[in-house]
Amino acid sequence: MGEGTGVLPTDVNALHQLVGRLQSEVSFLSSRATVLEEELRLLRHKVFGRRSERFSEEEKKQSALFDEAGDAQEVPSLQEAAIEVAAHQRAKRGRRPLPADLLREDMVHDIPESEKICSCGAPMVRIGEETSEQLDVIPVQLKVIRHVRPKYACKKCEGLDSAHPVKIAPVPVQIIEKSIATPGLLAFVLVSKFCDAIPFYRQERQFARIGIDLPRGDFCNWTAQAALRCDPLMELFLDEIRAGPVMQMDETRVQVMKELGRADTAQSFMWVMRGGPPGKPVIVYRYHPSRSAAIPLQYLSGFHGHLQTDGYEGYAEVGSLPGIVHVGCWAHVRRKFDEAAKASKKSGSAHEALARIGKIYRVERDLRAQELSSEVFVQNRKEQVLPVLQDFKQWLETKALQVPPSALLGKAVNYTLKEWQKLLHYLDSPYLTPDTNMIENAIRPFVVGRKNWLFSGSPRGAHASATLYSLIETAKANGIEPYRYLRHVFTKLPLAKSKDDYRALTPQQLDPKDLENLSL
Repeated sequence: MGEGTGVLPTDVNALHQLVGRLQSEVSFLSSRATVLEEELRLLRHKVFGRRSERFSEEEKKQSALFDEAGDAQEVPSLQEAAIEVAAHQRAKRGRRPLPADLLREDMVHDIPESEKICSCGAPMVRIGEETSEQLDVIPVQLKVIRHVRPKYACKKCEGLDSAHPVKIAPVPVQIIEKSIATPGLLAFVLVSKFCDAIPFYRQERQFARIGIDLPRGDFCNWTAQAALRCDPLMELFLDEIRAGPVMQMDETRVQVMKELGRADTAQSFMWVMRGGPPGKPVIVYRYHPSRSAAIPLQYLSGFHGHLQTDGYEGYAEVGSLPGIVHVGCWAHVRRKFDEAAKASKKSGSAHEALARIGKIYRVERDLRAQELSSEVFVQNRKEQVLPVLQDFKQWLETKALQVPPSALLGKAVNYTLKEWQKLLHYLDSPYLTPDTNMIENAIRPFVVGRKNWLFSGSPRGAHASATLYSLIETAKANGIEPYRYLRHVFTKLPLAKSKDDYRALTPQQLDPKDLENLSL
């Protein structure tokens, strides 16, 4: 019989072949339908569900079923375990006091003089007072700084010859020559965009409301020139990152206009690195049109230590270089199982994986709380985590034979096994955590800003943005308020001559006295 005629073959072998083909087709279509149903449920969850990866109460109960008997009372998740506090011991919550350095204006509310006489006829005396404070806001106040340079000439020699010139003080050095922008104005505009995500066109309107005409074109030019003056600081930042024992790296997309040979709709990338000396983090943003593996090779030249990234293949080559240990990210592993749990009707296996990963984070949290020495911390972490990981790997290898690789659970299992050796490496360094959450937190301000300003107007603007984000996020990571830091840098930068002068302006090397002077 010919296929599609509706007549079954009379030959037994042909009939068996037809049945076999139909069974294979049904199996394929059934598997495909399951995958599509998972993708649909996951998509619906992303659109309408909770964004947080934390367990809901139902998920906590479900995952607790897979915990060991000794851990049954603990919730295996990444979030902090809840601490029960007796009501009578709980500190009363109240408003934080207003900063002591704020300008204060006293308004005295006194009783009339006629009421200051006691009923016995004697005058009453002041025995104390009650005070309360309110916070008032004065709209942005601007001031014009006039640079006055007196001229001096000799009346006796006036007009005789050029050997008796008029004398005048030199023009003060500025971060941007012949500009009306002071370090304070420049820092305010840049922090408003790169820290508070207020695009330049909105700032232009804000200044216009108080009667100041500052075109956004001026803001763009100031940004580019200020970033260019900060290039020596960027070189120092990169040197410090390469010298550190640990580096985290990630990238995110950015749309850049007027790129040579590329359409304005093409996607470019902002690469972000976090590292530096322990306790003094450095965060560096660098812009490139490409997501090529050559980019991390370029920036990691000379680096020796642990490089922690997600599973993007572009890091594979640099991770195999001598002297570099490539470390994986457990948060990305957990995220895949979390998606499988949300998308599947039968999510028991996904919740079991999440419970096992939760044990890893519980150990990390508990050991960090003990403030152990580096050697003892690493030793204890290995002793407690390695048995959990060995058991988890056996479970994964079993699941890999049972779950279709096209299903979300299968993808999560295979991803974890593929990354397994890299996932183990975090155990070796006290400066590493199980995940790349710190570098993702460093990327977040850029992503928030991108939602507001949408794109960079040119490659020059993208490079400038990378420099300003580097300065602001590094300052924040070191506990320095960004506006005060940029104002300080823009004031001192024109006076810097040597590498030591520039190094003194980095957040890691900023003198404590300079920090005190940053208060306005």
